[in-house]
Amino acid sequence: MKSHKNSLPIEDIWEDHLRARYPKPGTKAKEEYRNYDSPQRDTVREFYRLNHRHQTFDFVSEKESEFKKLDRRKMTLWEAVEFLNTLIDDSDPDIDLDQTQHLLQTSEAIRADGHPDWFILTGFIHDLGKILCLFGEPQWAVVGDTFPVGCAFSHKIVFPEFFKNNPDQQNPRYNHKYGIYQKHCGLDQVHMSWGHDEYLYHALKDYLPEPALYMIRYHSFYAQHREHAYDHLMNKKDQEMFKWVKLFNPYDLYTKSPVAPKVEELKPYYEDLAAKYLPDEIYF
Repeated sequence: MKSHKNSLPIEDIWEDHLRARYPKPGTKAKEEYRNYDSPQRDTVREFYRLNHRHQTFDFVSEKESEFKKLDRRKMTLWEAVEFLNTLIDDSDPDIDLDQTQHLLQTSEAIRADGHPDWFILTGFIHDLGKILCLFGEPQWAVVGDTFPVGCAFSHKIVFPEFFKNNPDQQNPRYNHKYGIYQKHCGLDQVHMSWGHDEYLYHALKDYLPEPALYMIRYHSFYAQHREHAYDHLMNKKDQEMFKWVKLFNPYDLYTKSPVAPKVEELKPYYEDLAAKYLPDEIYF
């Protein structure tokens, strides 16, 4: 039975919003999508008002210190996926699938296109960091577009007007183009806004190939992989690795379907795949 207590309405609304911002090539024009004045759009605006107000350099530093300890829970991959299933969204009128099925739709599309097995596994696990919600984190610190903190906020980030209420906007240490960073310093030196991407990266960084880690860590970094707003911070390695992030993005956006994958049939394949790359238990 679904639990209203643990539903995550902003997740599906955010994903619909992303598809409206970045429609699949050759399909609907942007103006054919949801009206900007619709109630769901208002929900997205309120989400980003909170996100842009509170995602400061100090906030991110605190969350990194708190959650990089990975001392909340120890689970096998499948236990983590089933734990994530408590985030079923009861409010979504278009689809009635749990998180396992959503992840399998992504990974099975990647598999069907003949990509490497680590790429398939990445598609299956890329959203596991959303278990942050089950550790009491607010939605604005779990989902949504990500962006660097510690430097000026780009006007290409969604709803940039809300950064006017972020204290870092007034801080001379942070409010210019490079902030605390150096030109082309590389994203490994940059602190990203806190959310499920960054959290899962830290949980899995010792186990997966580097392209997979880039996909996990930056798949919500739309200001860069779609808008190229932070080229000045990226180095040559980042530019090369972002080819993988861009390759992953359509699978993340466009594989949502009301047709449920056959979980029990697919489970042995993914258990074997996890055994190849991941430890028996993962620390979260």
